[in-house]
Amino acid sequence: MFPDAAQMAPDLAQALLAWQVEMGADEPILDRPVNRYELAAEAPKAAPPAAAPKAAAPVAAADPVAVARAAAAAAATLADLAGAQAAYGLCDLKKGARNFVFADGNPQARVMVIGEAPGREEDLEGRPFVGRAGKLLDRMFAAIGLSRTAPDAGAALYITNVLPWRPPANRDPEPAEIAMMLPFLQRHVELAAPRLVVLMGNTPCAAALGQRGIMRLRGTWTEAFGRPVLPMTHPAYLLRTPSAKREAWADLLSLRARLEGGA
Repeated sequence: MFPDAAQMAPDLAQALLAWQVEMGADEPILDRPVNRYELAAEAPKAAPPAAAPKAAAPVAAADPVAVARAAAAAAATLADLAGAQAAYGLCDLKKGARNFVFADGNPQARVMVIGEAPGREEDLEGRPFVGRAGKLLDRMFAAIGLSRTAPDAGAALYITNVLPWRPPANRDPEPAEIAMMLPFLQRHVELAAPRLVVLMGNTPCAAALGQRGIMRLRGTWTEAFGRPVLPMTHPAYLLRTPSAKREAWADLLSLRARLEGGA
């Protein structure tokens, strides 16, 4: 038995403690044994880790075509349609254009001309076909007795474009741009209710017919928007290729024959 620690000399007690450590006694022994398994059972359980916050469900991007379709369908008049299309904010062309270009001429006209998109002059003035190509278009239709300024519906012309905003540097409209503007164009034709439609160039043919290749399509009557349509070469092409005016004149005569035939 070791003597009681209180009766030991300090140096003896320190020597005994050092000996015990050297022998491997690294913790004190109490008066009664300790059941370590009971201690583990009595220990408070650690709180479960907090659940990670659920990620917010991604917000689905609006479908530009569906939004355009709903806006166009809600328009009861041409004025309503112009307001809805001007307010449409999902077409990036709107950001770079100076003006919204909706239509020109008499909405009661028997003939509706659909062009491609505004150019520089149209963007500045806010009306379709007002540049060199527009002046040629006026002369072309005047030759068969039609004018955008005629008050009489029988001699009038109504003009619009597939796109109401100018593409940068007059580039060709992209398929996505045509697709999102098509519901507005369809509703435009429905509300104006022309007897005949002229598709001036590749872009209107792509929008209305789902086809390109104006030199192959021109001069052949077909149907779109529930009406007879006539593809024709764009006046801008005729300015670059004067030799093509002969075919354009034949197309105009075909249009006049349809009108005189009661179309």
